[in-house]
Amino acid sequence: MSPSLATAAKIYPLPTPHVRDFYTWALETARAIRAGRFDGIDWEAVAEELEDMGRSEQRALEHRIEVLLAHLLKWCFQPEHRSTSWTGTIKEQRRKTARLLRQNPGLQPLLAGLIPESYESARAMAERDTGIDERNFPPACPWAVEAILDEDFWPEAG
Repeated sequence: MSPSLATAAKIYPLPTPHVRDFYTWALETARAIRAGRFDGIDWEAVAEELEDMGRSEQRALEHRIEVLLAHLLKWCFQPEHRSTSWTGTIKEQRRKTARLLRQNPGLQPLLAGLIPESYESARAMAERDTGIDERNFPPACPWAVEAILDEDFWPEAG
């Protein structure tokens, strides 16, 4: 390799196999592990991908909570617009959140910490959907985690 190519390779390294073709890399790595062929496996890449998968589950939980909180705010602040669509969305998000937590119990301890940030996003979503300035919504989430996820909890108008 010429000096200029060597320098370029250091500055702009070629993507690793798991970046170039993730699908093929994942299948080949899984086959190798199942077959007990561990040399040649990029363990750092495997660890990164596993961490990404875990973060993906956390992002899914955050999204479900954001949508749920936004609809609870809409439910509270626009009682005259309550509809079966809102009811359905609230029930669906609660059920899907409960399923996600059953499938990933390690997410449960994160719930309380996710609420404040998710609530901020929910306020913005509710503002967009209702036209009500988000400053009219409580600055902090007014409901406990247990109430948010409780299928029988329907907050009263604010």
